[in-house]
Order: sequence, then structure tokens, then C-alpha cells
Amino acid sequence: MSETINPVRRVSSNPHIRSKISTDKIMLCVIIALLPATCYGVKNFGVHALLQIIFTVAAAVAAEAVYELIMKKKVTVLDFSAAVTGLLLALNMPPAAPLWVGPMGSVFAIIVVKMLFGGLGQNFMNPALAARCFLIISFPSIMTNFSCDAYTGATPLARLKAGETVDVYDMIVGNIPGTIGETSMIAIIIGAAFLLMIGVIDLKVPGSYIITFIIFYGIFGGHGFDGYYISAQLAGGGLMLGAFFMATDYVTRPVTKTGQIVFGIILGLLTGIFRVFGASSEGVSYAIIIGNLLTPLITKYTAPKAFGKGGERV
Repeated sequence: MSETINPVRRVSSNPHIRSKISTDKIMLCVIIALLPATCYGVKNFGVHALLQIIFTVAAAVAAEAVYELIMKKKVTVLDFSAAVTGLLLALNMPPAAPLWVGPMGSVFAIIVVKMLFGGLGQNFMNPALAARCFLIISFPSIMTNFSCDAYTGATPLARLKAGETVDVYDMIVGNIPGTIGETSMIAIIIGAAFLLMIGVIDLKVPGSYIITFIIFYGIFGGHGFDGYYISAQLAGGGLMLGAFFMATDYVTRPVTKTGQIVFGIILGLLTGIFRVFGASSEGVSYAIIIGNLLTPLITKYTAPKAFGKGGERV
């Protein structure tokens, strides 16, 4: 009697997550959610900001397509992940930066941070933020100059750090200098509410991030829990954009529920440390990048144990 041998099935390592929504739909939803901040940024900073967005997004998409064609891989630009990376990077750019700077960052984000590590799902840190940090290190004078036709002078958080006063209402609305997409807290929250409503993100990471930051700043910021200073800190420096649109990245955040809360707490602590004790008045980008590097460790120690290996029967 002959014996039938079943073919070997190769499966990737756990954890495995099933979802009815596809990657391209998720990315398209993120793009839609970023439109209020994008449109306000263009209204606030003008045509140069629009060109910065177009060039940076186009460079990200082109970099991914060219790399995959050269390496003879399936072209994946239609999953919109490269477009999201380019858009997030553009929204983190100073509005008057030369138009070649954003595209250079896009190529770094896609090729170095994403594709060389295996493509979507394999990158170890958020590509857009990694590219922003790369540009800040490479071109500090360009990336820290927020003067443009509409505004001159330092950002509100830099002015607060120098002991000056700011208009919190203008910060919430977005009538302030800053990067293209970080200025309007209202526009960012509208987009975030859309993602929360359709279930693309939840509040575990951004909620724990924001609450931890408020507590830390209230204790160590030198002004107690004064609503004026806390509101200004929340509305400025890209904290809301980072909390809802970059810290929630599926690939670079922990996959466990407890891990996501721990991740948010770490981001809140790091942002508070950078803003209160560091030379920078912002710190969101570096906080999220460091958090991304800690994600494997956080996931390891917050993953539930299997029954029989210390875990409890469910």
C-alpha cells in the first residue's frame, strides 16, 4: 500500500494577524486622513509647500518602483505604502526647504530603511521619521529653518523654551510657523478621528503617549499642570501628528495590546525628557525612532505565554 506524503507547508513566524481589510485600503485610508493637515499646510504656506509635497511623494513612489524593477521584484507601489511614506515625510518638512531635500529624504526612506530590509512589513523603524532624522543630521540649517513668506522667527515651542509667550489659539488652529503638516491641531485631530472611527487605529498607543507626556510635563516642566503650557506643548512640535499617524504604524509598533500601551508610555517619557531637559524644543521624531528600536524587546516581554509554558488556561 502506497503512502501519501503531504507537502511541507512553510509558514512565517508568529504572531499571525488576520484582517479583512487589505494593505492598500489601509494606506488609502491613511492618505485620506492626512488630507485635512495637507490642505491646511498648503493654505498656510502656499505653492512652495504644495510642490514640496508633490515632489517628495513622487520621489518615494518612483524610488520603490525603480528599485523593484532593477531587482526584478513585483512592483508594489499600488499598495500606496510608498505614497504614505512620502506624504508623511513631506508633512514633516519645513515649508521653504529647497525642493530637492524632500525627494532625497524619500529615496533614503524607501531604499535604505524599507527596501534593503525586505520591503513593507520588514522595516525596523518608521521610514518617514528615519528620513527626517537623516535630513536633520545632514542639513541642520535647512531642516530647522521654519521662516517662509507667511511667517518669520522661531516656532512657538522654541519661543516657550526661551521664556516667551505664545498664542495657544493660533497653535490649535495652525496659524504658526512649523513643518507643513504639524501646525494645525484641529486638522490632525479630524484625520485621526476618521481613522479611529473606521477602526484603522485605536487609542492604545496615542492615548498612553499623550497621557504620559502630560503627566511628565506637569511634574517636570516647571509650570505644574498649567493648562496654557500643556495645551501649547500638545499643539506644537508635531506631537499630535506623531502620536496618531507615525507611532501607530502597524510595522514598527508592538503587536501586543499591553506592548502598545508600554510603547506609548515610553514615547511620552522620551518626548518629555527631550523637551524639558534636552536642547530640542520638540523631540517627537527621535522619541518614536527610539521606541521603534525597542519594539522587539517590548513585544517579547509582553507576549502572552502559551498554556503549559507558564501561561494560564483561557
